[in-house]
Amino acid sequence: MKRLISKGLMFGNLYHVASPALVERYNRALKHLTGKTTSLSDFHVDISGYSPEVGDELGDDLYLNHAGVNRQFILLSTEQKRCPLLNVKFSVNRDILRRFIEVNERQLFALTATDAVAGELVNSVFSVDSPARLFDIRRITVEADTTQGTIAQAEHLGALVERFKTEEDGWFDDLLIGEMISTAKTTGDVTRNPVHLTHEVFEQQNFWTAHFGGLYLFGGQDHPAMIASGDKPEGDLPVKYVFGMSERNRIAKFLEYNDLAEPIVKARGIDGAAVLRQKMDFIVADTLAAKGYDLTGRARRDMRRLAAKYASDLPQEYEGLAAMVRWAEGGGKWPRISSDHPAYFYSLRAADTPDRDLVNMLLAELAPRDFRQLFICHKERFYDLYRSWPEEKRAYVADFLANEYAVDKAGARDALFGHEPDMTGRVPSMPKKRRETLVDRVGPWGAVDRARRR
Repeated sequence: MKRLISKGLMFGNLYHVASPALVERYNRALKHLTGKTTSLSDFHVDISGYSPEVGDELGDDLYLNHAGVNRQFILLSTEQKRCPLLNVKFSVNRDILRRFIEVNERQLFALTATDAVAGELVNSVFSVDSPARLFDIRRITVEADTTQGTIAQAEHLGALVERFKTEEDGWFDDLLIGEMISTAKTTGDVTRNPVHLTHEVFEQQNFWTAHFGGLYLFGGQDHPAMIASGDKPEGDLPVKYVFGMSERNRIAKFLEYNDLAEPIVKARGIDGAAVLRQKMDFIVADTLAAKGYDLTGRARRDMRRLAAKYASDLPQEYEGLAAMVRWAEGGGKWPRISSDHPAYFYSLRAADTPDRDLVNMLLAELAPRDFRQLFICHKERFYDLYRSWPEEKRAYVADFLANEYAVDKAGARDALFGHEPDMTGRVPSMPKKRRETLVDRVGPWGAVDRARRR
């Protein structure tokens, strides 16, 4: 992992806390949230204020995320909105924190000039002791204030000012006036400079969680399902369909019935053939690294030559993607690759829906030889697999990500996952008609299974 850290691929882009003033504010917030403090004078924090150095010092990587739910946060600067979220337990948490910072950026900029802002992502549960409890997490509210309670005091002062203006004897109430003056010493003039944070409520029906070995919950779809990375949860769950990663046909049908994925070579806005060729290179690298082949300094043209030389050793994923590339470049017929084929999920990307990041995360786990998509979309899984890879592959992957991805992250993501708007000017088509009533009665995957058995 040291190689990833040195290349900025792990613990990268964190906010540096180095000044005594920032450390003192951080400790006030940390004491306020957890009752603990750090003796470090120099450390780094992520978007939530979590520091791997402080976590190591305290012997607790979840010191701001007790039990993995209701994540707490410490904001020292609005610059933290550009930082990653470490030790992810729920896929939506970083987006919620970033949106909270962006919506309240002006107020947070002023508040963090003199104090830290501490808060919590609050949902309806305080522990997830069973998979069924995940379905109780529907809404998340961001609660935050400075360590000195500036927001709460400002709201209190606002109420006092309103009383002063509206009560008949307000002008003669010395106690009221004295309390207003005392409170204003902390908050300032809230009539001219209002101190207020917008606390949005975020709906959360579709998400990934690291709990129970990794679970994808798609509760807001027309055909909801849960997909398990590890053992399939047992017991009474408020969702009819639960799939394991090995149930490729069912997962494929789930994506199809909910219109969540599309073939890369047919996607608008990207060079599908180029994307697939890159995936083929990654498969070559994976195959040769497993055989102990040194890939140091190998460029893309080298990977093509190696693919030709070791063609008999390449897996089915390579052949399936090659057939799709031939079709895309006009030199072959459309390959009918079913969900049973190892190349199937490598050939897909998320459709343009609100859940595309979650779907790309799922596809990355289903196509692990594509280490670039795994790194972009599912870093937790990437780091887990990286530890088990042979040294030859670790070196190649780290060099590739540092030299070809990290130099233009936004451009790479747009080339892989960007969606072009429809520029034809046509009226959007009506929603597709619902599938036959048999599907509604028995569910899409059950019907498919019976048809397969026949």
